[in-house]
Amino acid sequence: MIEGVKVKELVKHCDDRGYFSELVREDEHLLDRFGQASISMSYPGVIKAFHYHEKQDDLWFFPSGNAQVVLYDLRESTTKGKTDVYYMGEENPILLFIPKGVAHGYRVLGSTPATIIYFTTHSYHAANPDEKRIPWNDEEIGFDWNTQNR
Repeated sequence: MIEGVKVKELVKHCDDRGYFSELVREDEHLLDRFGQASISMSYPGVIKAFHYHEKQDDLWFFPSGNAQVVLYDLRESTTKGKTDVYYMGEENPILLFIPKGVAHGYRVLGSTPATIIYFTTHSYHAANPDEKRIPWNDEEIGFDWNTQNR
């Protein structure tokens, strides 16, 4: 696992009405501060990758659909150059903490759209965004987005 990345498995409390699950609590210390919460939907097969931040941490959750999430450590750390892959969404309801300096992106899996809700430690500023882009097919990262074991 890339240094500083955290995974929180969600607990669903189910009954005949549906379910309830806590996402983020202040006493868990997943985020050192709250900046913004956002939601986005992507269609099947879409790849949104890669980007990273210099100031903010991200906390990702996919409440619907499924995604292959790819992380690549750009930092001077014990895991520099390491790639991690997580499968998140309806089939695996987890929260994923992504520290600043770790490039991240995802591909929507299956035949339905995926929705992501994400929390950040700083608000987005359009005039001076803390968002650096890397192409989805970057040679240094070298990630193969094709489905394996068909």
